[in-house]
Amino acid sequence: MDSPPVPLPNLTVQQLEYLVAVGRTGTWAEAAATVGVTPSALSQGLAELERRVGVAMFERDGRRRVLTASGREVLAHAEAVVARTADLARWAAGVRAGSVGQVRIGMIDAAAVHHLPDLLRRFRQDHPDVELHLRVGPSRGLLDELVRADLDLVVCVRPPRPVEGVETTPLLDEPLRVYAPPGADTDAPPAGWGPWVSFPAGSHSRQLIARAVAAAGAPFDVVAESHQPEVLREMVAMGIGWTVLPVPQAESGLDPMRPARVRPLVHRTLVLARRTDTVAPAAVEALNAALLVRAAE
Repeated sequence: MDSPPVPLPNLTVQQLEYLVAVGRTGTWAEAAATVGVTPSALSQGLAELERRVGVAMFERDGRRRVLTASGREVLAHAEAVVARTADLARWAAGVRAGSVGQVRIGMIDAAAVHHLPDLLRRFRQDHPDVELHLRVGPSRGLLDELVRADLDLVVCVRPPRPVEGVETTPLLDEPLRVYAPPGADTDAPPAGWGPWVSFPAGSHSRQLIARAVAAAGAPFDVVAESHQPEVLREMVAMGIGWTVLPVPQAESGLDPMRPARVRPLVHRTLVLARRTDTVAPAAVEALNAALLVRAAE
């Protein structure tokens, strides 16, 4: 005999939004300000959410209230529901207004500056009624914003592992070369390369570079870090260390870098990322289609 269905708790999106705000800010006062209510109203809403779910979601840590393990599980559910509801609200607003709406896209600097500026410019010309908001940043942070529904689309380095709730489509393949500081022996075997200046630990590109340098037989002793390729270029020029950079970012501008070796050390794949099973406004679908056409080309 099938077991009877579990009755659904009578939750509100507002209660879930309160929980998401607490998870993002870390303090109840900041969370209340984020959602535009008083700390007392936030506390009452979360207490009611806890009662309706029927599990202990918070515990005391000194004077602070922090999420329990069960609370973190409820938070993950709340983030998904709030993100999907925000998608629905934006889509419905576009339908009511009879417009194609708004697109929030995130890109790493190489995509925004070197690979896709013409596509973005053409999209703006072809869709003058669309509000196009571009955020440039590292891949990991952009994907986090995509999962939280703060962005609609992201062009980034392919993550080393699948991101739950996100699908990726390869856009282009980008070569990375080795660059040496002035006076370095570029004829030396890889064991003589280094020390290195590179992207911060944890970045997707840094992980690719570290594996490729090790595979070439060189030690990967990083002495300086920056998310910005332009800063890494300056560090190399100052003699701080060697680096590995995407060719368009290293060998462009008024003072292009010369690679220590012409053959790329490694390639990285830039992907188009979007949330799965989401209601996307027409404007988002239009830009998504334009990017997929670029990938096919």
